[in-house]
Amino acid sequence: MVPIAGLVDVAFLGHLKEIHYLAGVALATVLFNYIYWTFGFLRMGTTGMTAQAIGREDRRDVMLIGLRNGLIALSLGLLILVLQQPLRMLGFALLSATPEVKASGQAYYNALIWGAPATLLNFVLVGWFLGRSQSGKVFLLSAVGNLSNVVLDYLFIVRWGWQSAGAGLATAIAQYLMLLVGSILVNREISFAQVHRHLAKASLVRQILNPSELRTAFALNGEILVRTFALVSTFAVFTNLSSSLGTEILSTNAVLLQVVTLTAYFVDGLAFATETLAGVFLGRGAIAQLTSLIWVSGTASLSVGLLFAIAFILTPVPLFGLLTNHTEILGRISSYVGWLLPVLGFGAIAYMLDGYFLGLTAGRILRISVLAAALFGFAPMAVAAWYFRNSHLLWLSLALFMAVRAASLAVFVPKTLLTEI
Repeated sequence: MVPIAGLVDVAFLGHLKEIHYLAGVALATVLFNYIYWTFGFLRMGTTGMTAQAIGREDRRDVMLIGLRNGLIALSLGLLILVLQQPLRMLGFALLSATPEVKASGQAYYNALIWGAPATLLNFVLVGWFLGRSQSGKVFLLSAVGNLSNVVLDYLFIVRWGWQSAGAGLATAIAQYLMLLVGSILVNREISFAQVHRHLAKASLVRQILNPSELRTAFALNGEILVRTFALVSTFAVFTNLSSSLGTEILSTNAVLLQVVTLTAYFVDGLAFATETLAGVFLGRGAIAQLTSLIWVSGTASLSVGLLFAIAFILTPVPLFGLLTNHTEILGRISSYVGWLLPVLGFGAIAYMLDGYFLGLTAGRILRISVLAAALFGFAPMAVAAWYFRNSHLLWLSLALFMAVRAASLAVFVPKTLLTEI
């Protein structure tokens, strides 16, 4: 469900007369990837820690993890709103684009930024439900958030002509609707009276702000933050270098990246399940079950990644034609679509192993892997792409990033199957 809204954004904007609206949103998305996914630890850390608490059958800790990370998310979301002006000025000053593309991107930013508190709180809700193996509730939240986004996209972009600003506003409102439904689900399951009963031995605030638990949470979250920042930076540099090669290249690569994103979310369904099960198995001390988990999840993830790549490679015009009707963009896509095979093949393994180590709360391994991939896989070829002004070299750099990331994570797997980390 998650990538539907992004694909609809691209489809509606990609069919407008002027292509700079699509390019502007692609540019602003780089900034939002930093603003939001830098705090992706709110989802990732919550899932692994909650799953391990479930494995230990520690109901009190399950509640505290949700409350503690929810408080952190709300604080960060409000801070983003306070700092929205300097963040916008700094972000767009660092991004390369024509004036009309930047104007479209800023209009998208100005609307979407108001959804920050809801977005970060939704990270925690999704992570908490996933950690408790309640994927049906995550699906419901995704359905509410993304289908409402689609409806609002149609109203704001197609019917009312608000272009990129409408796309941003639709997403922000959808996040608050998602938060509302998530809050109702939590309230129906756990009342305040139950929270008070389970946490009655000490004051609620004192337990949530327990220094030892906060240190543990921030240590894990810090490792995941570095990992996510490096990951987001890789895609940011990719997009910014695409922009430096011209608006058509930027738009072409933005459409291709939608396929990477779409596939990543399908693989993430398997990665989330892997994350939850790995955490539960570790919490129970059932290390032997991790081997089967790796094989089943790895095979399924690789199959999904390759199937998506092959489908888009074999039928590029019909499938990409759903996202844009600009013939110059469709013509360029045919030249680059082959890169989806290595990017999605290696990427599928990397995403799955990401979930595995998140479930084990092995933040250090995740940090080492992504830094190695960014510095030794992506950066050298990205520099060559910039020097030679060649988009094929740029896609090669992304493929190498995924390959190094998958290999460097795989190196650590055998140790986890022998002892706890």
